[in-house]
Amino acid sequence: MIKSCSNIKYGRTDHDLLVSQSMVKSITGLLIGMAIGDGAIKSIDDTAGAYVPGLRGTEYGATPLRALLHMSSGVDFGEERDHGRDLDRLWIDMVRGSGSKGTVASIAQFNRRIAPPGTRFYYASIEPDVLGLVLRYAINKSASDYLREKIWKPIGTEADAKWLIDAEGFEVAHHGFNAVLRDYARLLAHDGAWDGKQIIPAQWMLDTTTTRPSDAYLAPGLTEPHAFGYGYLMWLLPGTRRQFTPIGFFGQRILVDPATKLIMEQTAVENSVGPLWSDVVKTFG
Repeated sequence: MIKSCSNIKYGRTDHDLLVSQSMVKSITGLLIGMAIGDGAIKSIDDTAGAYVPGLRGTEYGATPLRALLHMSSGVDFGEERDHGRDLDRLWIDMVRGSGSKGTVASIAQFNRRIAPPGTRFYYASIEPDVLGLVLRYAINKSASDYLREKIWKPIGTEADAKWLIDAEGFEVAHHGFNAVLRDYARLLAHDGAWDGKQIIPAQWMLDTTTTRPSDAYLAPGLTEPHAFGYGYLMWLLPGTRRQFTPIGFFGQRILVDPATKLIMEQTAVENSVGPLWSDVVKTFG
């Protein structure tokens, strides 16, 4: 059973669409898994350029999908450097469309490799955008339509969702998804199963929420400066049990403990991962 309560202080109700901020990155990761399950994407070790012609010959085009899912492309993108300079530049070019670059060229302009793929974690919002392009080219339909067909309807969501599109009409894979509270919970409930049917491939859910021995640099406590680990566009909580969460910039979280089937949601109260997180981890543990 999924329950929710209203937030009287902020005038929110359980029928309001609530913005995900960066939680949508995790949804993008789930859609990549669906496309692999459908055979539209052949392998997680394929490069982005194998699907997006405009990225061929670029550093992002030469990056395997696994490294993009792990935020470990090795391509230089200053998420936090110079007050978010690179993220602002991407937003201006791709989302606002102030120039004439278009989606692919807006991404391809970041083209300096500073580390081999799959060797170091560095949070970069552009990497889900690369995966969003791969998804669009692989399935030949919008991410919104694919989400509706493959997940949203099968899990019995109670309301329509909205997804921000960029200047060229592509869904922004790192930001701008909006849904009601219980539908967010349904996405991650029961490890991708609903009413006895496996909607999201079970192995993909497991791979999304764990780290392989060969990816030890992504384990909880090693993704500096964070205490959490990282799966496929999914944060992994420290501790002995498998627990995970998407995280949004203003405190949006869906904390999942599969062993107890417990899901806790926070819609947004602050923009850090400070003391509140330690309280939540203690509660889960």
